[in-house]
Amino acid sequence: MAQNAELIVIGFDGKHRAAEVLNQLEAMNESFAIDLQDAVAVYRTEDGKLRVDQSVEPTTKEGAAWGALLGGMIGAALLAPFTFGASAAVAASVIGASAATLGLTGAVIGADDADTWKTTYGISDDFVQQVSGMVQPGQSAVFVLARAADPVTVAERFRGYGGTVLRTTLAKEAAARLEQVMTPVTPAAR
Repeated sequence: MAQNAELIVIGFDGKHRAAEVLNQLEAMNESFAIDLQDAVAVYRTEDGKLRVDQSVEPTTKEGAAWGALLGGMIGAALLAPFTFGASAAVAASVIGASAATLGLTGAVIGADDADTWKTTYGISDDFVQQVSGMVQPGQSAVFVLARAADPVTVAERFRGYGGTVLRTTLAKEAAARLEQVMTPVTPAAR
């Protein structure tokens, strides 16, 4: 029987702690300790702007950038043979116009494809924006959609990392245990 993926959002003090956690989760995914379906690390700058530090699946913005690049390259490559014999200025303008047109088309398609995938199967950009309202300047958060055959082992990997569970589909008791494992050990508690 397949286990459902759990959604966990954990907030951290420090702008790059969430990215560190995401890097470790990606390593655990490669070793099959977890099945990481999607994950996003964000942080809020001191002036209050939310920034996506990294994402397992492309964000809408990343999809648009890749689509524009690919579309532009295809546009330039398709028309280059038809400019043979034309002056350099004419050839450059035709190739440039084709690259720009297909680049823009590629950007729209890439953004839509990334948004559709994340909304249907992953962590949507809208959800990240909504929950990130809880992240204060100088803080970060990691959004994780994953399954783990052995959740205790995964939680133990992050013992003492700190962090607060902001949102989750875990049962309340499981979320409390996860937060307790992540609580940093203070010298007085030893």
